Amino acid sequence: MAPAALTGLLPLCACLLLAPGCAQAGKLLVVPMDGSHWLTMRPAVESLALRGHEVVMVKPQVNQNLEVSAKCTVKTYSTSYSLEDERHQFKGFADSRWKTRASHLFSLLMVPSNHSLDYLFSRCRSLFNDRKLVKFIEDSSFDAVFLDPFDLCGLIVAKYFSLPSVAFTRGLFCHFLEEGSQCPSPPSYVPRSQLEFSDTMTFWERVWNHITHVEERLLCHNFIKTGLEVASEILQTTVTAYDLFGPVSIWLLRTDFTLDNPKPVMPNMVFVGGINCLPGKPLSPVSGQGGEERRLL
Repeated sequence: MAPAALTGLLPLCACLLLAPGCAQAGKLLVVPMDGSHWLTMRPAVESLALRGHEVVMVKPQVNQNLEVSAKCTVKTYSTSYSLEDERHQFKGFADSRWKTRASHLFSLLMVPSNHSLDYLFSRCRSLFNDRKLVKFIEDSSFDAVFLDPFDLCGLIVAKYFSLPSVAFTRGLFCHFLEEGSQCPSPPSYVPRSQLEFSDTMTFWERVWNHITHVEERLLCHNFIKTGLEVASEILQTTVTAYDLFGPVSIWLLRTDFTLDNPKPVMPNMVFVGGINCLPGKPLSPVSGQGGEERRLL
């Protein structure tokens, strides 16, 4: 059962994001994640601004493609690294994933990441080092934080300023989505995503699914260890993954339940479709052998 505080926040967030009549009063703080995640989040943010919400986005000065329309207010903060440093680290991270395909969670987490996640999570430390920006957020009386939970910074901002949060995501690594949303995910029936099993697992597939489930509990904290250290430093208390993911008010899941294995979902989980890519464009016409123009379908 959802906590009473969470239940009270759901109508506010639903009104803010979905009801046109309430759009004029909505004030939304956007904490995006750079890269392909932003390609899908950007149209949603710009649509919210067009509906009449007052949208303010905070982003690092060093970024790859965090551009947004003029209808959104943008606040920037400096970082301790350059764009070249960031590109070098994430290229190494991507190259290591192409060289060998991880067959299970242990091998995935043991692949060297070239500290690219340290760069990702250090952005939030830079945000809170900007005291002018922190003061601006404190004084602005935002209604909610619209965030990508993979970065953790949006979750830290929401917790620091005690704001309702709306997570916009394709899914989360490891078990953090199920645990944070208190959503049941029994390993005997729901296969872990990286195993690519069907929902009709054999006995040995169920055994392997249980092993992966245990691996997640033992190893996944290493994946966001730096992010939790940054969160503990900012919030001045020891922070766990559940402390960050648990208070999320609404999960906007950028997928479709028909594409995933059957599993329970919670009332604050909304399927909105989409993946990490730019919106599709019509294909250009091509000429047939007889000169007839045809449009590729």
